[in-house]
Amino acid sequence: MTVDDTGPGEQDRTDPSAADSGEDPLALRLEQLILGAERRYTPFQAARSAGVSMELASRFWRAMGFADIGQAKALTEADVLALRRLAGLVEAGLLSEAMAVQVARSTGQTTARLAEWQIDSFLEGLTEPPEPGMTRTEVTYPLIELLLPELEEFLVYVWRRQLAAATGRVVQAADDEEMVDRRLAVGFADLVGFTRLTRRMEEEELGELVEAFETTAADLVAARGGRLIKTLGDEVLFAADDAGTAADIALRLVETLAHDETMPELRVGMAFGTVTTRMGDVFGTTVNLASRLTSIAPRDAVLMDSAFAQELIRAGEAPVSEAEAAEAAAAAEKEGEEAPTYRFALQPMWQRPVRGLGVVEPWLLTRRDGRQQ
Repeated sequence: MTVDDTGPGEQDRTDPSAADSGEDPLALRLEQLILGAERRYTPFQAARSAGVSMELASRFWRAMGFADIGQAKALTEADVLALRRLAGLVEAGLLSEAMAVQVARSTGQTTARLAEWQIDSFLEGLTEPPEPGMTRTEVTYPLIELLLPELEEFLVYVWRRQLAAATGRVVQAADDEEMVDRRLAVGFADLVGFTRLTRRMEEEELGELVEAFETTAADLVAARGGRLIKTLGDEVLFAADDAGTAADIALRLVETLAHDETMPELRVGMAFGTVTTRMGDVFGTTVNLASRLTSIAPRDAVLMDSAFAQELIRAGEAPVSEAEAAEAAAAAEKEGEEAPTYRFALQPMWQRPVRGLGVVEPWLLTRRDGRQQ
């Protein structure tokens, strides 16, 4: 993963044909700095040089998120190399053509969001206000020149770390089927009353709140051993391999935001079961159920489905009831043994219909004896 692997660059932001019609020379210098190469090819020439059909080249570029640019001379040697590599993986039988397109799409979607964030927030925050007569682009150029190699190395490091973690989870899977359709604990955490907030708060203030929420959630989920699947402004979706980890994450999210006066209340819905994983996302009835439970969860509370509750009970993380816990403690004391300890308490709620999923029996999750751990 090097700068030379970049696709058609930022071509979806500006029309590359502007290069021949008086495009800002400084903008072109910035592009060349980032891409590490000059514009040399039209799309047809790039595809021919890479030894692939124009149709396949277009599929790859669109999958990466780059706009059609006609036959403008806007592509570089890096674009040719990227096409060769993807096509080479297909020719070698390492990837099917459909899988190669998926690789292009998943990489493009992930890095597009990263690039937008870096430009909108990171670089803007580091760039000093322009001096009189000096544009922000002129200030940004030397900054990018200094940061680009370091950010590239850091990106590769994080990617390798994440790849190692994901590979470890695959190796631990019980069988091949489990690698695709896995049993996971899935949770949605949703800010209460966010729509009303959008009408009352200034855009900048609202953006800061969303960023603070996403940052808190991401840090907490990662620290406790879960995985943040995606953020949706006022909502985050996370998952964990076991119910106990996910339950702890959910309660910690509620507890953390409850102590932050700047944050709205939070509600969390969770479900446990088989999910389908695809391009880093999760799908299926389990995910849909977690989402529906979020919409009916009380404020500052965690609601889960019966499968999740039974998984906590099976793992010895929660008693079936407080009466059973008391009986077990009394029996252990009588035998001179240590009483079983539970991290969580479960309270069955009234059965209710959930749109699209029939009647479910939700359970309210709390910490045992109300203690934050």
